[in-house]
Amino acid sequence: MAGITASGSQTEEDTSFNARLGHVRWTICAMLFIATSINYMDRQVLGLLKPTLMLSIADHGIGMTEVGYGYIMAAFQIAYAVGLLAAGRFVDKVGTRIGYMVIMGLWSVSAMGHALVNTMFQFGVARVCLGVGESGNFPAAIKTVAEWFPQSERSLATGIFNSGANLGAIIAPIIVPWVAIHYSWHAAFLVTGAFSATWIVLWYNKYRKPADHPTLTGRELRHIYQEAAAQMGPSAPWGKLLGYRQTWAFSIAKLLTDPIWWFFLFWLPDFFSKQYHLDLRHVGLPLVIVYTASSVGSIGGGWLPAPFRKLGFSASSARLSAMLICACAVVPIFMVNFTHTEWVAIGLLSLAAAAHQGWSANLFTTASDMFPRNAVGSVTGIGGMAGSAGGSLFAVFIGYVLQLTHSNYAILFIIAASAYLTALAILCLLAPGLKKVEFAA
Repeated sequence: MAGITASGSQTEEDTSFNARLGHVRWTICAMLFIATSINYMDRQVLGLLKPTLMLSIADHGIGMTEVGYGYIMAAFQIAYAVGLLAAGRFVDKVGTRIGYMVIMGLWSVSAMGHALVNTMFQFGVARVCLGVGESGNFPAAIKTVAEWFPQSERSLATGIFNSGANLGAIIAPIIVPWVAIHYSWHAAFLVTGAFSATWIVLWYNKYRKPADHPTLTGRELRHIYQEAAAQMGPSAPWGKLLGYRQTWAFSIAKLLTDPIWWFFLFWLPDFFSKQYHLDLRHVGLPLVIVYTASSVGSIGGGWLPAPFRKLGFSASSARLSAMLICACAVVPIFMVNFTHTEWVAIGLLSLAAAAHQGWSANLFTTASDMFPRNAVGSVTGIGGMAGSAGGSLFAVFIGYVLQLTHSNYAILFIIAASAYLTALAILCLLAPGLKKVEFAA
């Protein structure tokens, strides 16, 4: 096997002039992409079925209300917030191989459990279980990227796996309405179970840490560990992490912008239904277009720092410049309030969703930019908890706004337009230059 021996010496293949770099790390990234796709398929089903569930029991709904839906989403996000804090620590303790399997299993069983419920309270309970399970995906994925990629490639790798969120959001509007129409809304919650089981088996068989991977070349291993001083560091308890401005910078940025993505994910089906009278048979195309654009934005946003680096920008300046472009690209979404043309609205929403995912790819990467790898899972969990807490408050706010304004989305899109520039200003204020945290041994 090509690689580095236990004594640290290089094998004969490693010293060969023609030794290739290898692409095992990108195979790992593809597995993260698939996991994130499944994650978002599971969480989007309820949003797609909202108009159906708001029908009366006689019409095969459950009589769900706007406020009730807001509370159900808030319950999910509170559970997601608490779960993120625990999940980041859990993954840091047990490692990504076992941790990711446990996380995937928990959220998949919870997602399928929605098929057994029939009241808003029961939906709330099922959603809490789903939130706890799904919370582990991003801490585990970000930690995996930190283990498998050098700093120069992390935002691109993050953008690629993060775009799985968009694939899941694209596939769900295609599959879920068809299943709900031909079978029932209960059956729609069962469709991703087989995907989850297959992924768990694949991950168990294929995933190892870089130093233990049987097919990794020595050249690729050295490429991954090219910043050896930053690859590991002593672990730090949550209390210590909360003492760093960088933790607060990352967390506040998540607090302000994550709720906007939740809004796009959980309320856009309802927006198109109420604003343009698109039923379950016709809402799929606009959502597919918006989420396809967000997938492009995720990968493009992850790539965006690269040209700035070629222009001579530092790594942190390149990252922040990319985030500024993404933040500015969200601003035009406030104009959705002033258009009555469906396709103009789709265009504005597509731009905003793409910009959010580009922003998110870079924001996630700031955690590994600013912290040693042993702390990345915990920091990501803390930031994710803040984002989900903000999302839960925003969900309740959305429910009341829509109930009081008879489904007028104007205020909500204005808030979305301003959130990212505000978050970027706070990030730069608290963590200028994305300065690296150094833990004492």
